[in-house]
Amino acid sequence: MYKRLLVVMMTAALLAACGGSPEPTAEAATAPLLLVPEDLLAAQTDALTEGPVISGSLQPELRAELRAEVAGVVLEVLKDNGDTVEKGELLARIDPTAIRGQLLSAQESERAASVALEQAQRQFARMQTMAKKGLVATEGVETAEGKRNQNQSELASARARVVDARQQLEKTEVRAPFAGVVGARSVSAGDTAQLGMQLLSVMDVASMRFEGMIAADQVGRVQPGAKVSFRVNGYPGQSFEGQVQRLNPVANEATRQVQVLVSLPANGAPGVAGLYAEGRIEASSRPAIMLPESVLVRDGDAAFVWQFRDGHLLKTAVELGERDARLGRIEIAAGLNTGDQVLKHPLGTLKDGGVAELGPVTTPPASVAERGE
Repeated sequence: MYKRLLVVMMTAALLAACGGSPEPTAEAATAPLLLVPEDLLAAQTDALTEGPVISGSLQPELRAELRAEVAGVVLEVLKDNGDTVEKGELLARIDPTAIRGQLLSAQESERAASVALEQAQRQFARMQTMAKKGLVATEGVETAEGKRNQNQSELASARARVVDARQQLEKTEVRAPFAGVVGARSVSAGDTAQLGMQLLSVMDVASMRFEGMIAADQVGRVQPGAKVSFRVNGYPGQSFEGQVQRLNPVANEATRQVQVLVSLPANGAPGVAGLYAEGRIEASSRPAIMLPESVLVRDGDAAFVWQFRDGHLLKTAVELGERDARLGRIEIAAGLNTGDQVLKHPLGTLKDGGVAELGPVTTPPASVAERGE
């Protein structure tokens, strides 16, 4: 047994000394790069929209700031932010005690003035009868007529005060001017409302529109009815569309920008006012290959993509065109054709002309419930 082991060890040593073990070839030493379909992106021709960039916010066209028209203590606020309301629905009440007292006083003055007028009219009628019989002088008739006219004015003034007090009493109840949503509640029960103080705001979310600004030198490219594509902060991955409704004829004095009002279709925008939005007004459109900037490798002013073709990775120089800031994509003006496959995220050490293989689609592992365990 020991002799056999010695022979085997000597044989191995001789083979090592004579180079009996073959060296691996370069092709065998370099394993191909394994790719999956999720690593690749096919170049597609899309519509490249060219036109002015517009930025602004979503605002309701129909919005009302409800302010206190009478002073007093707020007794109750019946609606809160986000509550839907119907036209004429009661939203808040202000203490009507003082105004109700004014109304009662005005009504008493009206009754007193009415009684005084009736007496003055009867006195004037008597004086006219007596003057015809020659029992009183003309001056007495004129005095009675003046007294009647004065009482008529006092009654009219008393009635006006009654109407005014009733209107003031109605203003202690704050009601919705139209159907919508409460956007902001500024007071609570117990607060003292001063004349002109803001109480609540009501907006119609169905009238939401995009109020944006464009550079003054782009005004000539914008026409009413032009299509507008934009994105809204807070809604990632979603795009919205509208049409130019009109342009403000006056530029902003500070920024020299021009406001553009963009109408939106019904239920075609978020129902939240004040959200920042940015997009582009479509002045012209042309077909172009558009790719995300993540596929690009930049070297100074030059740009490259890693193209997968015929089982190899090729470092392909491309010429860049217009950039769509709204979508974060850039035009490939030259270097690629429709259908060419490129790496989505060219990271790591890649070799031009290196061998690559496309594996099957990766699927996440099944859960315990899906496996039936």
